[in-house]
Amino acid sequence: MPCTTAANLYNLNPKITFAGKCKIMKEKLQAFERLLLIMDELREQCPWDMKQTWQTLRHLTIEETYELADAIINNDTTEVKKELGDIMLHMVFYARIASEEKLFDIADVLHAICDKLIARHPHIYGDVKVADADEVKKNWEQLKLKEGKTSVLAGVPVSLPSLVKAMRIQEKARGVGFDWDNKNQVWDKVLEELAEFKREADAGNQLKMQDEFGDLLFSLINYARFIDINPEEALERTNKKFIKRFTYLESQATINGLKLSEMTLEQMDVYWNEAKKL
Repeated sequence: MPCTTAANLYNLNPKITFAGKCKIMKEKLQAFERLLLIMDELREQCPWDMKQTWQTLRHLTIEETYELADAIINNDTTEVKKELGDIMLHMVFYARIASEEKLFDIADVLHAICDKLIARHPHIYGDVKVADADEVKKNWEQLKLKEGKTSVLAGVPVSLPSLVKAMRIQEKARGVGFDWDNKNQVWDKVLEELAEFKREADAGNQLKMQDEFGDLLFSLINYARFIDINPEEALERTNKKFIKRFTYLESQATINGLKLSEMTLEQMDVYWNEAKKL
């Protein structure tokens, strides 16, 4: 990359000299080149790496992505760096396999994302004016439609976990103006869905209960969006909190020679309440 381009990328920090900016960019390019060379060597010499395909790597990539998510939730910067490296390896791996089949290579991948970013940010690389981040999102969705997408929801992966999928559906609908005006309207919807779910639960209609429970969850996710809470992250924090307290309960029971299966709920609550204070 020319140094003029490197300088533009780092112009947010005027304290870095032009030569310093070029040096930083060169170091990053050398690190990426090193990874590409290692990938080539592994693909040509390692029996395990030579056997891999897109299909065999897919579940491993999903696992690595969840490990990155865990590291982010735990605010563990060392693990975030490690997991980002693992995911970077997978991206290079997929591109290397594609290049062997003469489909595309890593350069094609990088140029494609660069071209997309430039096209989707006309307020940076063109003359479009935006007032805030919400307008950027709206422009993004409108540009996707102009590129041939038949629906703003077409980009939501079918295999996304349902909670995350609901978040993305709502965000994309908001991007084209289909949204509530304020959080009070959304909360009223939550209460409406809760009442409908309770009515079906009282009636014992399992199928309708499931439908109404889904509507209730969807409305709660919507409300979370309005008050800037990530529902997936909130639920995972609760999962971790429960696990921490329950493992404390288990450990204390063991220390005191007790078995959970033989303890009363009142006995368990003693340790559970202790765990809440930790």
